[in-house]
Amino acid sequence: MGTRKTSVHKFPQPSRPHMPGYGLPKSSRGLLAWKWAEDRLKKSHNYWITTVKPDGSPHTMVVWGLWQDGAFLFSTGHESRKARNLVKNDHCIVCTERANEAVIVEGIAEEVRDASVRHKFFSVYEKKYEYDMSSFADEPIYAVRPVVVFGLYEKKFQTAATRWKFGKTE
Repeated sequence: MGTRKTSVHKFPQPSRPHMPGYGLPKSSRGLLAWKWAEDRLKKSHNYWITTVKPDGSPHTMVVWGLWQDGAFLFSTGHESRKARNLVKNDHCIVCTERANEAVIVEGIAEEVRDASVRHKFFSVYEKKYEYDMSSFADEPIYAVRPVVVFGLYEKKFQTAATRWKFGKTE
């Protein structure tokens, strides 16, 4: 009997999303490359984040953030609705700003405590937004690690709708 090996793909493998009634093809022809999604995650200026309130209802807000080292990072105040929601339920959704080239990240958020990651975040954030975050150094920074990501490209929706699943594979 052989030993099972698990590995983490550097780039997630694309597949067709399950979307009954949309007439998506069964073949994988036309699926988007992961680079297409990452480019949009990096270049988006505004992002939508949806968290879950204690009563189970959704809370959506616009944030600034960064796609950095395979996760979406953003900062928020300790007492913000987002932060309070994430303390109770770490599941969330992050979406890029352009719906015609949408990237939707379903993920798990965790507070970033590593000083080097926080320093990199502040530095890159300042370059991207021309905004100095140093006065917010004590506020939480969250990293949303993707579980499933969807890419929906309006011009080629039928053939390009793509799903990427993250995590260990056999």
